[in-house]
Amino acid sequence: MSEILIRQADVVVTMNSGRQELSGADVLLRDGVIADVGHGLVARAAEVVDARGCVVTPGLVNTHHHLYQTLTRAVPGGQDALLFGWLKTLYPIWARFGPEEMFVSAKVGLAELALSGCTLTSDHLYLFPNGARLEDTIHAAREVGLRFHPTRGAMSIGESDGGLPPDSLVEREAAILEDMVCVVDGFHDAAEGSMCRVGLAPCSPFSVSRDLMREAAVLARDKGVMLHTHLAENDEDVAYSLAKFGCRPGQYAEDLGWTGDDVWHAHCVKLDGSEIGLFARSGTGISHCACSNCRLGSGIAPVRAMRDAGVKVGLGVDGSASNDAGNLIGEARMAMLLQRVAFGADAMGAREALEIATLGGARVLGRRDVGSLEVGKRADIAVWDMRGVEAAGSWDPVAALILCGPTRVRHLFVEGRQVVRDGQMVTVDLPLVLERQRALAARLAG
Repeated sequence: MSEILIRQADVVVTMNSGRQELSGADVLLRDGVIADVGHGLVARAAEVVDARGCVVTPGLVNTHHHLYQTLTRAVPGGQDALLFGWLKTLYPIWARFGPEEMFVSAKVGLAELALSGCTLTSDHLYLFPNGARLEDTIHAAREVGLRFHPTRGAMSIGESDGGLPPDSLVEREAAILEDMVCVVDGFHDAAEGSMCRVGLAPCSPFSVSRDLMREAAVLARDKGVMLHTHLAENDEDVAYSLAKFGCRPGQYAEDLGWTGDDVWHAHCVKLDGSEIGLFARSGTGISHCACSNCRLGSGIAPVRAMRDAGVKVGLGVDGSASNDAGNLIGEARMAMLLQRVAFGADAMGAREALEIATLGGARVLGRRDVGSLEVGKRADIAVWDMRGVEAAGSWDPVAALILCGPTRVRHLFVEGRQVVRDGQMVTVDLPLVLERQRALAARLAG
């Protein structure tokens, strides 16, 4: 039996139904599960983690990423472009990737997330050049130790057929569906506490056919897995939907079976009121990617209206070529600030932003076993040291976590196993991984 006692935290943010915050409290982890939360807990055989001066939260949940993009940050030619122009710049570079690029970039991206307090992340991989496979990222997640929700994406309409991606990056739709079956059968684990659940994720309305969207939805429901895609990301995206399909993105999604509790869409910056209502009624989730939306000039998603309507909303860092960072606690701060810019200083508070980053993301990904610190939930926990310069002088440590920082976690536990200790990765040799990442990036740039 493995036990860890996180002791005497200044505040334990439970995210339970009463949103309790416990001062001077402890959390006991036993065999990957939260065994107790309270005061003065005793466990004679437990490893003790001193949490004085710290805020303890549920692990953060990232609901949208493109991990492979950590190899293409700050690429010239794409730094000041809107979405479609940015993609046109990056597609030819991504076409030169292979299995090693996918594996190494995923390890770097996952480590970056872990250091920012993330314990569960999804990933949207929709291109598979030169023998690359979804398995490359799954193996990376196993090494890093994060809970993982990879999605088998796809592009099937290339430039010669009026699509955005080059023909070299698209696949035959029959082959896409065949591989979707293979990766679900090979890697998806639906059990409580699962470390890997697989989703199906055709890239976007402008890179796959309506037939593939329909067939992927049917396949996902047959296999009992979730569906994910990009939707209503910017004005270009909406204009494309109106011109090609004669309807707005929300109607497009509904017509093809892409609404429901088992679906989440990335971005949704340009949803109108009727689409927000549709997603609320159907239980469809949304991944809000605040920093990427800023970087690409896409706009400010109406998160306040979504939340008020009852839409499930989580956070996503999006790709590291469009963010260009993968810091999830920083994403929570940006999400809060953007709602204030758009809708007023009282539009979103720090605690609501933290809730979206934890419990909100867990709900979007269909995970009832994580997202809060309660007895029986999985032991996914972030410990934040509030004694550094970032939060010095703060009066409210929970609000300070979002308003001030820190932006790097002190300790991180996933399924009760320590992934970050004293601000450093313990599951991988990060300096060695970064050295290889730099070499691969230099080769691509050359």
